[in-house]
This record gives sequence, structure tokens and C-alpha cells, in this order.
Amino acid sequence: MTAAAQHYARLLAAHYTWMLGGDLQAAASGQLALLRDLDVHADPAADPAGAVAVDLGSGPGTQTLALTRLGFAPVIAVDTSDALLAELTAAHARTGGAPDAIRPLCRDIRGALPEAADPASVAAVVCMGDTLPHLPAKGDVTALLHDVARALRPGGHFVATYRDLTAELPGTERFLPVRSTEDRLLTCFLEYLDDDTVLVNDLLHTRSATGWELRTSSYPKLRLAARWVADQCRAAGLEVRHDEAGPRGLRVLHAVKP
Repeated sequence: MTAAAQHYARLLAAHYTWMLGGDLQAAASGQLALLRDLDVHADPAADPAGAVAVDLGSGPGTQTLALTRLGFAPVIAVDTSDALLAELTAAHARTGGAPDAIRPLCRDIRGALPEAADPASVAAVVCMGDTLPHLPAKGDVTALLHDVARALRPGGHFVATYRDLTAELPGTERFLPVRSTEDRLLTCFLEYLDDDTVLVNDLLHTRSATGWELRTSSYPKLRLAARWVADQCRAAGLEVRHDEAGPRGLRVLHAVKP
């Protein structure tokens, strides 16, 4: 397991849906609106047998559920957390969706695309919610983007949302509140290790009948410059159509395979 996968297994997976606001369907609606704004949708004329999509780092499924609403099927949901994939499967079942519309795949996203789909067979690949910086090294990002380009059919879409952490925050600005409710409080603290890496320290307070309990965990995250990510997409053979700041401090990149 990567350090990020261990971090999620130790701490974040059990609270991830709460971090998103506690309502998976509402979070999926937000991702649906974003994808629609980028004109990402299934095209029955181009894919009469079904439009395959892959969600890299699916978590509990906000992007996966959005892709199914856009007509993609099957959607292959890739994540290292069995617990989050089980949550996604349950959420999809509650919507009454076809059981085969979603295919969970528990594994590291590195190398997942060649396993999940044949070359030039995928209509859309998404890697959203700050997943790219979770990879261990910048070379892994480059390799992943080349896998994306090989997997996409001509005209296929790639969408990534991620945080550009290259600008160093000073002093107490490195303390970032994530979410707070009556029974939980999550705060993040950033330590800049070098030009390529920041150490993310998550501090989770949970309230019980006896008081507050603190759990902590840390993992390294890549500092990916927006221009560098766009250049890697172009080097892989993708045409960048949208690359701008988006909601919640995330960069939104949309590229298409010519």
C-alpha cells in the first residue's frame, strides 16, 4: 500500500462521506453539474454497445454516480479502499440502478487502466477529488496520463480535479479547517518537505459520551503545478480544452483524445 492508501485505511475512509457533507447523492449532483459544464456525456452514436467510463480514485462514488447519470455504463470504479467501494455499491443499489452499471475494482490506480479496459475502448476517464497528488512520485503521474491516453477512444474525455500546492502557505495559514459538526472536527496542517512534496497532517477530533478523542495520521502529497500537469497531458497525446481554477480550491482540467 502507498502511504496515502495507508492513511485512508487508518483514518479517513471511515469519515470520508462525512467530509464531503454527509450526503453522497448531493455530492454526486455537484460532480454531475461540473461534468455537464465541461460537456462530458455518453454518446450513444459513438458507443452503441455502451460507453465505458473509469473513475480513478473513486472513493465512495461521487464521480461514479455522476457518470452513471450521464449515461456511461459500465463505470469501473477504482480505489484502494474496500470499505469505500462497498459504500459506493450500496449507494448505487439504493438508487435502483442496474447492478452491472458499476464495476468496483479494489487496487492502486497505477496500472489499473490496462487491467480494466482494452486500449482505445474507454469513453471517459476521471481522476477527481485531489487524487493525482496522492501518487507517490511525479513520474507516476506522467505514467498514469499515458495510460489514460492509451485507454481512451478517439474523442474520449479525461477530467482531473486536484490542488496546486506549489505556492507555500505562511505560518498559521497552513492550518486548514476541513469540516466540523457537533460530534466531529477535522483539521489539516501542511508541512513543506521539498519542492515536490508536502506532508499532510490530519487531526480528527471525535466526541463520545466521555469527551473528545484525538486521532492523527500523516501522508506525503505531491506539489503539482497546473502548467506541468497540462504539459504532461499534451505530451501523452491529449488535447487540453479546459484548465482553470474551480470550486473548493481545486484545479479543473479537461482534456480530449483527438
